[in-house]
Amino acid sequence: MKARIAVVAGDGIGPEVIAEAIRVLRAIEHSHGHDFSLSEAPLGGIAIDLHGDPLPPATLDTCLRSDAVLLGAIGGPKWSAPQAKVRPEAGLLRLRKELGVYANLRPVSVHPDLHGASSLKPEVIDGVDLIFVRELTGGIYFGPKTRNAEQATDLCVYTVKEIERIVRVAAQIARGRRRRLLSIDKANVLETSRRWREVCERVVHAEFPDVHLEHMLVDSAAMHLIRRPRDFDVAVTENMFGDILTDEASMLSGSLGLLPSASLGEGTRGLYEPIHGSAPDIAGEGIANPYGAILSVALLLRHSLKLEEEARSIELAVHRAIGDGVRTLDIVSPTHRSASTQEAGDAVLSALG
Repeated sequence: MKARIAVVAGDGIGPEVIAEAIRVLRAIEHSHGHDFSLSEAPLGGIAIDLHGDPLPPATLDTCLRSDAVLLGAIGGPKWSAPQAKVRPEAGLLRLRKELGVYANLRPVSVHPDLHGASSLKPEVIDGVDLIFVRELTGGIYFGPKTRNAEQATDLCVYTVKEIERIVRVAAQIARGRRRRLLSIDKANVLETSRRWREVCERVVHAEFPDVHLEHMLVDSAAMHLIRRPRDFDVAVTENMFGDILTDEASMLSGSLGLLPSASLGEGTRGLYEPIHGSAPDIAGEGIANPYGAILSVALLLRHSLKLEEEARSIELAVHRAIGDGVRTLDIVSPTHRSASTQEAGDAVLSALG
């Protein structure tokens, strides 16, 4: 297969983890006879430094002409002062909007050898296997904003169409799993959540009668995600709630560095990135966890390129590397030596064979 992939390493540890992800992607390319054309482009803080724009036109053009986009991380204190006129995050929000990737998939599972890495008891997290479907291009992050000397406002707006399409994605995923869908909102307070709940019920009952739908308020979901995470299977929610809850869910696995994500739209092009941030405090030290970035490559192969065998081989290789005790500082145990970013990548490549 021939494919064009835009590589947007970004800031902080982004270039380090993406370097390992690319090594794995190249290994898959060579072992399976594919032809992947990779184009690097700046985004975020580095793009501000180089071009004064967190999403330069050339970067956007590269991403729009690609079959998939692989992203590292963006942001950092250098560009986050309150008086900053432009922020790295603005570039990422614009990129998501321009690509039309409204459905953010964040799978969460717990490796049996990493129970000790989580702050929760092993019996609570054993067997956790869930997926969050987060609406990505609407809500409070994209609504009108104002700020003056007396007040600041952020308006949360959702259209019926935006809710319908994300619910359809989530229900389709639920249909392929345990046929259970949990919709998370704040319908006891927010009008946007009341509309969300109405539309969700209409779509699921009319189009997915075989899927059992439940509703939960976001504060209850935050509690139960820690109290009984095995009860969760597929959860769909709006942009800000999804952002917060998935970071919480990452602690079930033991580290933000372990989790990948896929952002999808109507076509096959997607944006793939680990859910962690740029971690500027450890950037350049060679200790960042690359497993989330590598697993994001697996999602890229599965969703954008339809290469299921290759995607699964990467996931199994990461699973084996962790099982063999190759663990970066964020997930290391007292009985294992802390591995470097590159050593973790080496372990995945070795497991790929």
